[in-house]
Amino acid sequence: MPLDQLDLDLLNLLLEEPQAGMREYARVLGVARGTVQARLARLERAGVIADRAPAVNPAGLGFTVLAFVHLHLAQGQLDNVAAMLSRLPEVLEAHTTTGEGDLLCRVAARSNLHLEEIVQTLLALPGVTRTKTEISLNQRISYRILPLVQQLRTAQTRQPRGASAET
Repeated sequence: MPLDQLDLDLLNLLLEEPQAGMREYARVLGVARGTVQARLARLERAGVIADRAPAVNPAGLGFTVLAFVHLHLAQGQLDNVAAMLSRLPEVLEAHTTTGEGDLLCRVAARSNLHLEEIVQTLLALPGVTRTKTEISLNQRISYRILPLVQQLRTAQTRQPRGASAET
């Protein structure tokens, strides 16, 4: 979906000021509130806006250990294992990857002992042949999207009127 300058400006505002309301977004952008609502709905339908839930830090919930667990799977077990992983609350996300392992899971644990229990649970899943675990010592850069939106906004403003931001 090509994004125009208004889409990018709205995304930028959403990321910089997530608590501001529709009325404030409309005021800052100089458009009607209905325009903001319509744009947000279109961006959601297109999958550009994936979620409006608050970002909750697992450490704030008592899960102070963050680890990345590579899972090696038996042939043909990807979908089965992914379904089982989705039922484990400590598995925050899982990605099929190239390189080391078949699945990379981000896991939250209350302690190193709890992490060991989680890894043993993962190893016991049918289709998992082995794991490799890496514990995060410190997050240096949080998950972020704003710099990408800002880069697109800058590129959009440099283009002739009517051109899209696609490359």
